[in-house]
Amino acid sequence: MERRKLLTNGATAVAAAVGTGIVSSCTIRKGDQVASTSLPNVRWKMATSWPHSLDTIYGGAETISKRVNELSGGSFQIKPYAAGEIVPGLEVLDAVQAGSVECGHTASYYYIGKNPAFAFGTSVPFGLTAQQQNAWLYQAGGNREINRVYSDFGVISFPAGNTGAQMGGWFNKKLDGLDSLQGLKMRIPGLGGKVMAQLGVNVQVLPGGEIFLALDRGAIDAAEWTGPYDDEKLGLHRAAQFYYYPGWWEPGPSLTGLVNKKAWDKLPSEYRAIFSTACFEANLTMLSRYDSLNGLALQRLAQGGTELVPYSVEILKAAQTAAFQIYSEMASGDVIFRKLFNQWQGFRKEVSAWNKINEFSFSSYSYSSVVI
Repeated sequence: MERRKLLTNGATAVAAAVGTGIVSSCTIRKGDQVASTSLPNVRWKMATSWPHSLDTIYGGAETISKRVNELSGGSFQIKPYAAGEIVPGLEVLDAVQAGSVECGHTASYYYIGKNPAFAFGTSVPFGLTAQQQNAWLYQAGGNREINRVYSDFGVISFPAGNTGAQMGGWFNKKLDGLDSLQGLKMRIPGLGGKVMAQLGVNVQVLPGGEIFLALDRGAIDAAEWTGPYDDEKLGLHRAAQFYYYPGWWEPGPSLTGLVNKKAWDKLPSEYRAIFSTACFEANLTMLSRYDSLNGLALQRLAQGGTELVPYSVEILKAAQTAAFQIYSEMASGDVIFRKLFNQWQGFRKEVSAWNKINEFSFSSYSYSSVVI
């Protein structure tokens, strides 16, 4: 009983650490704790939206799997599967909802066709940076609001990755003002896709593993994915020359761990704390890896002939205007979207006012002397 109490107290401490943002990297040894508590052996499958080749974003699922195994001493194990191995990359929510897999690793905005409010679980155009997104999700009630949407699907969600601010996509021709967007075929999901559609773009939604061929063969004219490291791995620089920035539609996109609610309810409280902690670690680990890897990848791309091109102010202003018009229209017609948007917008105004003073003032000066 004393050992049972030790593990329970440890799991409670881990859960508390998640709430405060302080998580130690510890391993519970099976021989010392888990085996003596008669906790069940649990084996889960995790469907993901990512190909194996994208080791950083697919790595979010691997981090969860690895840490769940380590923290449970091997009693709770999760096996991740790449997109297409169990279900297509854009059908992870469906698989988790149906219970054909217990959990998934995906991006909430893939499912705005089911509920447009899912966009906030990942990122929305001209929205929050990665740090702001984490603050909203963890401290300002954002994940609670997102889970109210997921509850209609019998699923609960956990922040489980972030790519940081993304690039603005690959184009096979340079843009020449707003008119050049008319009829352009571009792979871009989420509300960013809706904004581009408003500007005249023919929007396509494709999983990561299909982007290169579509762009290379001319089925699409442009595509966005994440940033230099992943884009280089997908070979997008071999299919298009012009690399635009910034990725105004995804300034700090979160990836999401989804769990079937019935499967979650069957877990011992210790395993729930372990899974929550593993998602927390995946969230911070992924963001750190991208910030570490993207700079070097961008240098390689530029040296290899990729041309970096900024979006024009004209396009940025038109996109921002269109984005907030879309939010207003969605809010007027959907109670769930309106409630979440109002809560999100209130936080955005507060944190932006603060970050304009502390971070923007510093970065504006510090980065002005950086040569790309």
